[in-house]
Amino acid sequence: MANEIKVFCPATIANISCGFDVLGVALDAVGDEMVIRKISEKGIKITKLTGQDLPLETKKNVAGVAGLALLEAGDYEGGFEIEIYKNIKAGSGIGSSAASSTGAVWAMNKLLGEPFSTIDLVKFAMEGERLASGVAHADNVAPALFGGFTLVRSYEPLDVIPIPSPDALYATVIHPQIEVKTSDSRSVLKTNITLAQGIKQWGNVGGLVAGLFTSDYDLIGRSLEDFIVEPIRSILIPGFENVKTEALKSGALGCGISGSGPSIFAFSKGEATANKVAQRMKEVYQNIGIDYDVHVSKINTAGIKEI
Repeated sequence: MANEIKVFCPATIANISCGFDVLGVALDAVGDEMVIRKISEKGIKITKLTGQDLPLETKKNVAGVAGLALLEAGDYEGGFEIEIYKNIKAGSGIGSSAASSTGAVWAMNKLLGEPFSTIDLVKFAMEGERLASGVAHADNVAPALFGGFTLVRSYEPLDVIPIPSPDALYATVIHPQIEVKTSDSRSVLKTNITLAQGIKQWGNVGGLVAGLFTSDYDLIGRSLEDFIVEPIRSILIPGFENVKTEALKSGALGCGISGSGPSIFAFSKGEATANKVAQRMKEVYQNIGIDYDVHVSKINTAGIKEI
């Protein structure tokens, strides 16, 4: 059995407009890389971290916290060293903390001969999310581990449903170079909604899931509406309304906030449309003078993988 493994940990889009804290999808074009190796000493050591200014201290790093949760649940007498090569910016809204948390536990499980199920790994990785945002949500870590789209049907008990992805579905994500911390973005949300809001939102969640299962692109587009979170969080993202308008004009099926922002995502049918959407998104931020990163990606149906 190998003592070291290198993995690719995908970026993810969470919430997907109508699915706050329950829907997510893994991307193929951007992600972190990690090297994890067994050591004889008990515990977790983070020995290298490049690309972002994040703590190496185990209990202050999401990969360390997630890894400790796995160790506490198992009977392995040794520990692990972790190297993290961050390509996903912290606070970008495309699952930076989830990539580190899931990459750590997926790789450790692999090196131990896979004693834990994928749902176990989701639970361990959620502890990293708890450290990052104060809430142990699974809408980023679940798609990173399962691949493709996932629905968190229940948190107690945890129940994750993999959802198929239509073959021609592409994501365009633009990340304006401002930071919106998940904890801050959560603090602005209301804790109560009206029954009318709930009915609209539940209808869209059901419609989106049905559209993904049946490859009904029009239904996917009609369902990508958020009546609860987007109206509040979009205020924190300069240019959001213009980006959304231009994306839809360019043929996107739908457009919304990726995770807690500030990244904005759009889904399109076909790569050509996704690239056209990317160009129009870029023009909005060029006009208002904000730097950005853009990713055009197929849906990553495999999730984390060994490289």
